[in-house]
Amino acid sequence: MSCSVFDYIFSLIENLIRLMSLLISQHKTTKIIMEIKLIEHSLKFYILAFFGIILIRYFVVAGSTYLFFYSSLSETFANPYLEYPSPSRKLIYQDIKLSILSSMIFAIAAGLVMSSYDLGLTCLYSDFQGHKLWYFIISYIGVLMLQDSYFYFTHRLFHHPLLFHKLHQGHHQSRHPTPWTSFAFDPLEAIVQSLFFVVIVYLIPLHFITIIAVLITMTIWAVVNHLGLDRLPLSFPHHWLGKWFIGPAHHSLHHLKYKVHYGLYFTFWDKVLGTQDPNYELKIRE
Repeated sequence: MSCSVFDYIFSLIENLIRLMSLLISQHKTTKIIMEIKLIEHSLKFYILAFFGIILIRYFVVAGSTYLFFYSSLSETFANPYLEYPSPSRKLIYQDIKLSILSSMIFAIAAGLVMSSYDLGLTCLYSDFQGHKLWYFIISYIGVLMLQDSYFYFTHRLFHHPLLFHKLHQGHHQSRHPTPWTSFAFDPLEAIVQSLFFVVIVYLIPLHFITIIAVLITMTIWAVVNHLGLDRLPLSFPHHWLGKWFIGPAHHSLHHLKYKVHYGLYFTFWDKVLGTQDPNYELKIRE
C-alpha cells in the first residue's frame, strides 16, 4: 500500500515536472517566435525606410546635377572645344529603372545591417567616447581605400566575357553616361557591391557618422564621375587632381573603351596594374 502511494507521488511529481518543462518550453518557443516577428517587423521597416531614403538621394543628387550640367547654364563654363552628345531619353529611362531596382537591393542590405546592429552583432557604434577624433578620420579614409580596392577588382572581374552580360551590361547601355547612370547596376552587380558594406560592419569598428560620410562621398563621387565627356570648367585643376583621383574625364574613357579605368575613387590600381589609358596620362600633363 505504501509502495503504491509512493509510486503515485513519484508519478505525480514526474508529471508535474513534465508539465512544467512543457510550459517552459512553450514559453521559450513563444518568446523566440515573438522575437523573430519583432526582428521581421523591424527589418521590413528598415528596408522600406532605406528604400525611400536611397531613392530620394538618387533623384535629388543625380537630378539636380543633370539639370545643372545638361542645361544652358553649362554653356557659361563648359569646354567649348568638346562636342557633347545629346543624351538619349530612352537610355536615361533605362538607367533610372535599373537605379530604382538597385536602390531596393541596397535598402535590403542596409536593413540587414541595422537589424544586425539591433541584435548587437556588428562593430557599429554611436557614442563618441570609444574612439578619438583621429580614428574617425583614419577609419573614413581607410574605408574609402578598401571600397576602392574592392570596387576595382570586382569591376574588372565583371568585364570578363563570361560575366559581363549577366552582371554589368546594364551599366554600359550608356556609352556616354549621364548622372542618371551613376547607380544603374544589374541586380547581381548591385548585390555584390552592397556586400562590401554588409561585411565591413562586422570587421571594423565604425561610427555611424563614418558610414554616412562614406555613403555621401560615394554618392557625390559616382554622380560626378558620370557627367559624361568632361563638363567641368576649363579652370578645373585636372592636371593634378586627375593624376590621383577619378573624375568624369577618367570614367568616360571607361565607358568608351571598356578595358581601362576600373577604379572608383583613386587612380592607384589602374596605374599599378596597367589599366590606365596612356592617352589620359598625356592629357592631364598638358
